[in-house]
Amino acid sequence: MIWELLAALVLGSGAVWFILAPLRRPGLPVARTVDPFDVEETRRGRAIDALREIEFDRATGKLSDEDYASLKARYTGLAVQAMREERAATPDDADIEAMIAARREGLAGDDCITCGPRPESDAVFCSSCGLRLPTGRYCAGCGAAMPSDGRFCERCGRQAAA
Repeated sequence: MIWELLAALVLGSGAVWFILAPLRRPGLPVARTVDPFDVEETRRGRAIDALREIEFDRATGKLSDEDYASLKARYTGLAVQAMREERAATPDDADIEAMIAARREGLAGDDCITCGPRPESDAVFCSSCGLRLPTGRYCAGCGAAMPSDGRFCERCGRQAAA
Protein backbone atom coordinates (compact mmCIF):
# COMPACT_ATOMS: atom_id res chain seq x y z
CA MET A 1 0.00 0.00 0.00
CA ILE A 2 2.80 2.42 0.84
CA TRP A 3 4.67 1.48 -2.34
CA GLU A 4 1.59 2.21 -4.41
CA LEU A 5 1.19 5.57 -2.69
CA LEU A 6 4.85 6.44 -3.30
CA ALA A 7 4.62 5.39 -6.95
CA ALA A 8 1.48 7.52 -7.44
CA LEU A 9 3.21 10.47 -5.73
CA VAL A 10 6.30 10.15 -7.95
CA LEU A 11 4.24 9.83 -11.14
CA GLY A 12 1.98 12.71 -10.13
CA SER A 13 4.88 15.03 -9.29
CA GLY A 14 6.56 14.10 -12.60
CA ALA A 15 3.39 14.95 -14.51
CA VAL A 16 3.05 18.29 -12.71
CA TRP A 17 6.73 19.06 -13.38
CA PHE A 18 6.27 18.23 -17.09
CA ILE A 19 3.14 20.38 -17.39
CA LEU A 20 4.69 23.36 -15.61
CA ALA A 21 8.06 23.15 -17.43
CA PRO A 22 7.15 25.82 -20.04
CA LEU A 23 6.28 28.26 -17.28
CA ARG A 24 9.72 27.90 -15.74
CA ARG A 25 11.43 28.90 -19.02
CA PRO A 26 9.74 32.12 -20.15
CA GLY A 27 12.70 33.17 -22.30
CA LEU A 28 12.12 30.60 -25.05
CA PRO A 29 11.34 32.12 -28.45
CA VAL A 30 7.76 31.93 -29.58
CA ALA A 31 7.13 30.86 -33.15
CA ARG A 32 5.68 33.64 -35.27
CA THR A 33 2.43 32.86 -36.98
CA VAL A 34 1.88 34.38 -40.37
CA ASP A 35 -1.64 35.17 -41.33
CA PRO A 36 -2.43 34.31 -44.93
CA PHE A 37 -3.03 37.23 -47.26
CA ASP A 38 -6.72 38.08 -47.32
CA VAL A 39 -7.89 39.12 -50.78
CA GLU A 40 -10.90 40.94 -49.37
CA GLU A 41 -8.56 43.43 -47.68
CA THR A 42 -7.34 44.80 -51.02
CA ARG A 43 -9.08 47.41 -53.12
CA ARG A 44 -9.73 44.83 -55.81
CA GLY A 45 -11.22 42.40 -53.31
CA ARG A 46 -13.52 45.02 -51.81
CA ALA A 47 -14.73 46.07 -55.26
CA ILE A 48 -15.40 42.46 -56.29
CA ASP A 49 -17.26 41.83 -53.02
CA ALA A 50 -19.38 44.91 -53.69
CA LEU A 51 -20.17 43.60 -57.18
CA ARG A 52 -21.26 40.25 -55.72
CA GLU A 53 -23.39 42.04 -53.16
CA ILE A 54 -25.22 44.17 -55.70
CA GLU A 55 -25.79 41.07 -57.88
CA PHE A 56 -27.35 39.36 -54.87
CA ASP A 57 -29.43 42.42 -53.98
CA ARG A 58 -30.74 42.64 -57.55
CA ALA A 59 -31.58 38.92 -57.58
CA THR A 60 -33.52 39.24 -54.32
CA GLY A 61 -35.39 42.33 -55.53
CA LYS A 62 -33.75 44.86 -53.20
CA LEU A 63 -32.29 46.95 -56.05
CA SER A 64 -34.06 48.46 -59.02
CA ASP A 65 -32.56 48.07 -62.48
CA GLU A 66 -31.48 51.73 -62.59
CA ASP A 67 -29.70 51.52 -59.21
CA TYR A 68 -28.12 48.22 -60.21
CA ALA A 69 -26.75 49.68 -63.47
CA SER A 70 -25.21 52.72 -61.76
CA LEU A 71 -23.70 50.69 -58.91
CA LYS A 72 -22.37 48.03 -61.27
CA ALA A 73 -20.69 50.65 -63.48
CA ARG A 74 -19.12 52.32 -60.44
CA TYR A 75 -17.76 49.16 -58.79
CA THR A 76 -16.66 47.60 -62.09
CA GLY A 77 -14.57 50.70 -62.77
CA LEU A 78 -13.04 50.51 -59.28
CA ALA A 79 -12.24 46.81 -59.70
CA VAL A 80 -10.65 47.32 -63.12
CA GLN A 81 -8.58 50.25 -61.84
CA ALA A 82 -7.38 48.21 -58.84
CA MET A 83 -6.47 45.25 -61.09
CA ARG A 84 -4.46 47.52 -63.41
CA GLU A 85 -2.59 48.99 -60.44
CA GLU A 86 -1.80 45.49 -59.13
CA ARG A 87 -0.57 44.38 -62.54
CA ALA A 88 1.71 47.43 -62.78
CA ALA A 89 3.08 46.73 -59.28
CA THR A 90 3.90 43.07 -59.92
CA PRO A 91 7.21 42.22 -61.62
CA ASP A 92 7.11 40.77 -65.10
CA ASP A 93 8.71 37.46 -66.13
CA ALA A 94 12.04 39.06 -67.06
CA ASP A 95 12.34 40.62 -63.59
CA ILE A 96 11.50 37.30 -61.94
CA GLU A 97 14.08 35.47 -64.06
CA ALA A 98 16.68 38.11 -63.13
CA MET A 99 15.89 37.64 -59.43
CA ILE A 100 16.23 33.87 -59.79
CA ALA A 101 19.55 34.24 -61.61
CA ALA A 102 20.85 36.59 -58.90
CA ARG A 103 19.78 34.14 -56.21
CA ARG A 104 21.54 31.28 -58.00
CA GLU A 105 24.70 33.35 -58.30
CA GLY A 106 24.52 34.02 -54.56
CA LEU A 107 24.27 30.29 -53.98
CA ALA A 108 27.02 29.55 -56.43
CA GLY A 109 29.64 27.27 -55.09
CA ASP A 110 30.31 23.61 -55.13
CA ASP A 111 27.20 21.50 -55.60
CA CYS A 112 26.58 18.14 -53.99
CA ILE A 113 26.51 15.35 -56.55
CA THR A 114 23.41 13.83 -54.93
CA CYS A 115 21.51 16.82 -53.46
CA GLY A 116 22.37 19.64 -55.88
CA PRO A 117 23.13 23.26 -54.97
CA ARG A 118 23.86 23.99 -51.33
CA PRO A 119 23.06 27.27 -49.57
CA GLU A 120 26.30 27.20 -47.59
CA SER A 121 29.02 28.74 -49.74
CA ASP A 122 31.93 27.73 -47.49
CA ALA A 123 30.78 24.21 -46.64
CA VAL A 124 33.11 21.27 -47.02
CA PHE A 125 30.41 18.63 -46.50
CA CYS A 126 26.80 18.51 -47.73
CA SER A 127 24.40 19.44 -44.95
CA SER A 128 21.82 16.93 -46.20
CA CYS A 129 23.68 13.75 -47.03
CA GLY A 130 27.11 14.37 -45.48
CA LEU A 131 29.21 13.76 -48.61
CA ARG A 132 32.31 15.87 -49.11
CA LEU A 133 31.55 18.62 -51.60
CA PRO A 134 33.70 18.66 -54.74
CA THR A 135 36.17 21.53 -54.39
CA GLY A 136 38.76 20.41 -56.91
CA ARG A 137 41.02 19.20 -54.12
CA TYR A 138 38.93 16.18 -53.08
CA CYS A 139 37.10 13.49 -55.01
CA ALA A 140 33.32 13.94 -54.94
CA GLY A 141 32.83 10.17 -54.90
CA CYS A 142 35.20 8.86 -52.26
CA GLY A 143 36.54 12.04 -50.66
CA ALA A 144 40.19 11.25 -51.39
CA ALA A 145 42.61 14.14 -51.85
CA MET A 146 43.32 14.93 -55.49
CA PRO A 147 46.08 16.99 -57.05
CA SER A 148 44.86 20.28 -58.47
CA ASP A 149 45.89 19.26 -61.99
CA GLY A 150 44.50 15.70 -61.75
CA ARG A 151 41.61 14.71 -63.99
CA PHE A 152 40.80 11.39 -62.29
CA CYS A 153 40.74 10.22 -58.68
CA GLU A 154 43.69 8.00 -57.88
CA ARG A 155 41.65 5.96 -55.37
CA CYS A 156 38.33 5.31 -57.15
CA GLY A 157 38.99 6.46 -60.72
CA ARG A 158 36.10 8.94 -60.83
CA GLN A 159 36.53 11.82 -63.25
CA ALA A 160 37.02 15.18 -61.56
CA ALA A 161 34.48 17.88 -62.20
CA ALA A 162 35.58 20.35 -64.85
